[in-house]
Amino acid sequence: MLKLLSYPLTAIYYLCFFLTLVIFHPIQWICFNLFGYQAHKLSVDALQYSLMLCGYILGTRFSCINEYDIPKDTPIIFVANHQSLHDIYPLTWFMRKHHPKFISKIELGKGIPSVSYNLRHGGAALIDRKNPRQSLPALMKFGEYIETNKRAAVIFPEGTRSKTGKPKPFQTKGLEMLFKKIPSAYVVPVSINNSWKMLKYGKYPMGLGNHVTFTIHKPLKVSTFANKEELINSIETTITNSIHS
Repeated sequence: MLKLLSYPLTAIYYLCFFLTLVIFHPIQWICFNLFGYQAHKLSVDALQYSLMLCGYILGTRFSCINEYDIPKDTPIIFVANHQSLHDIYPLTWFMRKHHPKFISKIELGKGIPSVSYNLRHGGAALIDRKNPRQSLPALMKFGEYIETNKRAAVIFPEGTRSKTGKPKPFQTKGLEMLFKKIPSAYVVPVSINNSWKMLKYGKYPMGLGNHVTFTIHKPLKVSTFANKEELINSIETTITNSIHS
C-alpha cells in the first residue's frame, strides 16, 4: 500500500525538485555575475534548503548530529560514505558555514539546471575518472584552492554510491592527494544513514517516510598524523562503525 502511494507522491516530488533547480538557475547567474562569490553562495545555500523542503512531500526528514565544534577560518576535509545523490544537498546545507566544495564527475558539469552551474562556478573539482591526466591536476588545483581560501572539501572515498547502505572499501588516492595539498586542514568524518532508502525501489517510485541522518565525528588535524595510512584507517573505521545498513 505504501509503495502504491509513493507513485503519485514521487511524481509530485520530481516536479517540485526540477522546478526548484530551474528557478534557482537564473538566480545563481545573477548573484554570481552581478554580486560575486558571497551572493552566489547565499543563493546556493537557499537552493539546498529548498531541495530539502521538497523531501517533505515524501515524508523525508533530514537531521544532523554534531557534538563537536568544527574549527572555522581553516581548511576542512569532510570525508563521508556515499549512499545517494540525496547525501549532497543536505550536507551542503548543514555544513554551509564552512563553504563545502565537492569533488564531482565531469559529466555533471553540464546539462543540469542549477547543479551544473554551481559545480562550474562555485569551486568544485570536476574530474574525469577515466583520464588520470585530467583528474590528477584537477584534484591538485582543487586542494590548493581549499588550502588558500580556507574552505571545505567534501570527498566520498568509496568512489560510487552504496545502493544498500553497506559501505564499500575506501579508495585512498584522492584522500592522499588532499592531505598533501591541504596540509593545514582538519579532517571531519561524516556517517550518512538511510539516504539509500529514498531509492530502495529505484528512481521511481521513491521510498517514503525516511529519516536521513548525518553524524559528524571528531575533527582530526592532518598535520598531527605522520602516518597518513593510519589517519585514513581511523577515518574509515569511525565512519563505518556508525553506519546502520
